[in-house]
Amino acid sequence: MRKQLDEIVDEMLEKGILYNEARREFDRRFIARALLRPNGSLTKLAESLGMHRNTLSRKLAEYRTKQRP
Repeated sequence: MRKQLDEIVDEMLEKGILYNEARREFDRRFIARALLRPNGSLTKLAESLGMHRNTLSRKLAEYRTKQRP
């Protein structure tokens, strides 16, 4: 997995993608994928991601990611 990540980072650097842009996109995609997993509640999802529920809620609003029902 490290090799794949290194290749992605190299490609992003070659394309001139800035750190903050890359971090934001990673966060958005990571959270969006996590939302696809069954977890039962936003609190449990936040715990599984290692963040506080309020932080996750803020990020969801910021990234305009739709929550699963």
